[in-house]
Formats: sequence, C-alpha cells, structure tokens
Amino acid sequence: MASAFKLLFAVSLFTLLLRFCSGSIVGVCYGRNADDLPTPDKVVELIKLHNIKYVRIYDSNIQVLKAFANTGVELMVAVPNSDLLAFSQFQSNADSWLKNSILPYYPAAKITYITVGLEVTESPDNASALVVPAMHNVLAALKKAGLHKRIKVSSTHSLGVLSRSFPPSAGAFNSSHASFLKPMLEFLAENQSPFMIDLYPYYAYRDSPKKVSLDYALFESSSEVIDPNTGLLYTNMFDAQIDALYFALMALNFKTIKVMVTETGWPSKGSPKEKGATPDNAQTYNTNLIRHVLNDTGTPAKPGEELDVYIFSLFNENRKPGLESERNWGLFYPDKTSIYNLDFTGKGVLDMTNSTDGSKNGTTWCIASSKASEADLQNAIDWACGPGNVDCSAIQPSQPCFEPDNLVSHASFAFNSYYQQNGASDVACSFGGKGVKVDKDPSYDNCIYLTAGGINKTASSNMTATVNTSSSSHTDVCSWICVFLLTTLIAVILNLRNMCDVSF
Repeated sequence: MASAFKLLFAVSLFTLLLRFCSGSIVGVCYGRNADDLPTPDKVVELIKLHNIKYVRIYDSNIQVLKAFANTGVELMVAVPNSDLLAFSQFQSNADSWLKNSILPYYPAAKITYITVGLEVTESPDNASALVVPAMHNVLAALKKAGLHKRIKVSSTHSLGVLSRSFPPSAGAFNSSHASFLKPMLEFLAENQSPFMIDLYPYYAYRDSPKKVSLDYALFESSSEVIDPNTGLLYTNMFDAQIDALYFALMALNFKTIKVMVTETGWPSKGSPKEKGATPDNAQTYNTNLIRHVLNDTGTPAKPGEELDVYIFSLFNENRKPGLESERNWGLFYPDKTSIYNLDFTGKGVLDMTNSTDGSKNGTTWCIASSKASEADLQNAIDWACGPGNVDCSAIQPSQPCFEPDNLVSHASFAFNSYYQQNGASDVACSFGGKGVKVDKDPSYDNCIYLTAGGINKTASSNMTATVNTSSSSHTDVCSWICVFLLTTLIAVILNLRNMCDVSF
C-alpha cells in the first residue's frame, strides 16, 4: 500500500512539474504566396534576429526544411489540400511522403506538428470528407517511424466551422459539418492533439463596425461585454472567439481537447473601404496579443489556460487574391525591413526597421569615436553592458553585430543602445567624450541599431514591457519549483527502487 501511494505521489508530482513548467508560446506563419520573397536561408536569419522560436509553414518544402536545420526553431509543416485525396486513399502515399519529405531532414529540422488540410470547410471543393482518413494515414506513417509521440497530427479550421459564436457560451459547431467533425474530434482526443483554429477579429470589425468596436477587436476596450448565460466578462473579441470554441467542444463532450490558434493577426494596409487596416492598428493588435498570450492569463471561461498562437504572417504576399488587405498581413516587407515595430519575446517593442537615413525625421544615433583608446572603449563597453543595463548579446561571437570584431564597432552598438534607452540625450552619448552623435543609421547587414522611437512606444510598449516583468518572474519561480519537484520526484523513484530491491 505504501509503495503504491508513493508511486501515485511520484506520478502526480511529475504531472504537476510538466504543467507548471510549460507556458504559452507565440509563433509566426511563414507564407510564401509571393514572387519577391528572400531565399529561405535569408528568412531564417531574419527569424533568428527577431528571436522567433516557432514557425508554421504551409507545405513541406525541402529548401525551407534545410534552411531551418539545427536552428532550434520548432516547425509546423503541412499536407496541403491538393494532396488530401492521395493521402486519404492510400497508406503508401503517406508513407512515401514521410520517408522522402520529412525523415531526411528530421530531427535537424525540429518538426513538432503536421497539419493535414487547410480550412477545408472553406475550400471550394469542400474536401472535408478526405481529412480524417488522411490524418489516420499520416499518423500510421509516424507510428511506423516511431515519431507519433514527438510529432502531433491535426488540421486547421476557420471560425466558420461554428454556426454560433456569440455569446461565447452558445458556441456551437455547424451541423452541416457533423459527419466530418465528430470523427476528427475523436481523433484529436484519442491522440491528445490540439484543435487548430484560425481567428481574425479584424474581419468581425471590418464587416460589422457598428456592432464590433475597434477597441474591442484590438484588446483596447475599457468596457466589458457580458455573456448573459454565464455572467463572464469579455474585454476583447479574441477571448470571446476562443471561448465560443471551447463551449462548442464541451457541448459535444470533448472537454480534454486543447485549442491552438494557428493564424491570427491584423493587416497594415487595405482598400479604401478597409479603414481599420493600418500599421498602427496592426502593431496594437499584435503587441497586445503577445502580451495577453505570454502572460498566461487564459480566457474568462478558461482562466490561466495556456494558449499557443501563431501570428499571420511573416511577409506581405503579393500573389494573394482578393482585397488589398489580403496582400498586406506581413510583419516584414520582402526586403526584410519591418512594416511596424514588434517584439516576440515580450520584452518591449523595439524599432527594428532598416532605415538608412534618419536625418529626415530627426532620428540620431550614438557611436564610438574612432580616436578613443582601446582601453577607454573596453571600459565603456564593460560599463554599458553591466551597470548600464544594455543587452549586449548581439555583439557576442556568431551574433549579428559581432563582425567586424573590433572595439570601435562593439562599443558603437553598446553606446547607441544605452543612448536610445535613456532618452537619446546628449548626456547619454557622452561616455567621457568617447561617444559621437550621428544622423545616419549605422545599421548594417543584420546588425540593427535601435532608435529612441522603438524603445518607448506609447501605451502599447508600456503594456508589453509590463509583460516582460511578469513573464520573467514567472520563469524564475517556475525554474525554482521545477527543480524542487524534479528533485523530489527522483528521490521518490530511488526510494521505490530500493524497496523493490529489498523485496526481491
């Protein structure tokens, strides 16, 4: 009895450890429906520069998988709708795809999800009947390779899969999709895979601006929408849409399936009728989204529930059909310059634009004087990167600002970071006479020098900065508790082993 109790206690500790030490993540969708995008290796450099750790792609392109090899970036790859018929009809097709398109690049390319089909209920040919058989065949192929516990299989959906989404407690799946949804949900529950949803509060606002306020869509509302059935209070549409999906799942008794947002975002440009599509609104939405997700606040119906989210999209895609907004969801232009300022780590909004001349808008930078002695420059770098609280990781070996490897270059990066973080004042660029103000951007290649506008970016930046504090403290507490729980778990297991040795 005692050993059974200890075993149960050990398992409970392990479960608690896994739960507490995980957290929500924010990734980005890397769509390639364009003819002017940089090569995959250049895209990977950009992703690493911006500290993006999770990426979704819409196929299993070999060049893309090769580019992501050994980067540590977690990938979500896809079986496109055009392949569903082949994958659903014959197991051999799924086996061959895994053998030829995935296994040669895994685990160097860190693939964690395979999505089978893209919003099939929205596709013109409605290939929904093919999805679940294709999912089963992909899973069977993974099992043969021993990867079914490492790579999860699911499918992505639009919010159109629901017939009702308001109030959230009345969320319900569209009955016309019942024959497809029931077996798919059973598959997800059995294999502990997430229900993947593409959510766009932008469309709700664009199509019904009199019913949906812009602030409510942008996470900026000061008022609350009350669900009359539950009394739950909602301050943003994103949470309301997520909870509508959770209530729809619970109505069908699928209470264990987690929700993952595989697309969300806001366009930075649109047609004359799309007045909400602006860079400021896009920055506000995505900044507030990151704050909301990384804080692990959950939703009113699922407080504290982790939620993984992928922002659409990495680049503007000039070949996408439809209204002007469809081609302007990107975080970056094809030349890799930022459309607006965004930071995926939750540490605050940084100005990562690749401007070459700041004199037109009054922007200045601070660099090191070429006449300063090496000893003075080294002392200044040590101070800036220490007591000055400058993040000097970019000038470390193999990082984007390490080359050229000399003190003037390294000091210039450190000087400018301190200068921008402290109001871009003359005093902040003094460094004992070793700093020099310039009006030409010293950025080069992938080494981006900060500007003052990105360090203190109105309310959105302040909110994101707040996230950083709470996120960091959560990480510290998590680390301490995880160590404690893991140590305790090991002790329990060793004790059980000793008891077994004595028994035999």
